[in-house]
Amino acid sequence: MNQLLDRNETKMKEVFHYPVMHREIIELLDIKNKKIIVDCTAGLGSHALKIAEIIQPDSYYIGIDKDEETLKIVNDKLTKTNIKFSLVKGNFSDVDGILKKLGISKADVFLFDLGISMYQLTDPERGFSFMKEGPLDMRMDRESFISAYDLVNNLSEFELENIFRKFGEEKYARRVAHVLVEKRREEPISSTTQLTKVILSAMPHTVFKYKIHPATRIFQALRIAVNRELEALKAGIEKAINLLSSGGRIGVISFHSLEDRIVKHTFKEFDSRGILKILTKKPITPGKEELVENIASRSGKLRVAEKI
Repeated sequence: MNQLLDRNETKMKEVFHYPVMHREIIELLDIKNKKIIVDCTAGLGSHALKIAEIIQPDSYYIGIDKDEETLKIVNDKLTKTNIKFSLVKGNFSDVDGILKKLGISKADVFLFDLGISMYQLTDPERGFSFMKEGPLDMRMDRESFISAYDLVNNLSEFELENIFRKFGEEKYARRVAHVLVEKRREEPISSTTQLTKVILSAMPHTVFKYKIHPATRIFQALRIAVNRELEALKAGIEKAINLLSSGGRIGVISFHSLEDRIVKHTFKEFDSRGILKILTKKPITPGKEELVENIASRSGKLRVAEKI
């Protein structure tokens, strides 16, 4: 355990995860005046530390994350504060069961930050990045059964195309799926760099003139599929809304259109039923000050609603 914490501390000195739109989160979720705050994506604890600075002494922070490694880092950070907190390894789609085990029936704030942390991206062993050599993994929860390797090497061409098109909105989904299936007949695709080479070989030369790396959407699609992110997101938001106390608030930061669409439509559905009041008619995006501090925040969109 101590060796793992030492390794994490070393990596933390190299990687800092910026708390995206933390000023807007603190204000729009009215954190200072809330008692029970549930952070459904604790990550590296960047938002947790901002919350710890301003919550009342009798408030209670609950952090949930699928990644056991990052939870250990959050625990180390929060033990240095004076706040009351609990950290739970789990999927936010199970938030109702998690809170029930903690003896909580209602919460005043739910926060979802759907961005993947630089801690995970920069660890080659996690297999999230096409920029680093590593095993084709992409599991947020390293105890889960299915990895990106399993999908890439076992799904049919049609199934892969569907994943790339649905979760990556990739224009060349069919071409990539076809070439991938042909290449894996020669040998299994087992590393991130292998997969990246296959993707690049399938793409037309015109894609190389764009700023976005040609492998970006394929890697995104596989990560979403491996972790069942969109399915979990809808379930998690719906459960969180049902668990909100009257006057409680929910905030979701998304980073691509598929996530934002789910948040938008779910909020609208509960608003039409008279359960929620949407506080952000249009999503909030990072301000100029934040973009100077952290350009990686630029694609973030924050939506906030209040329980009626």
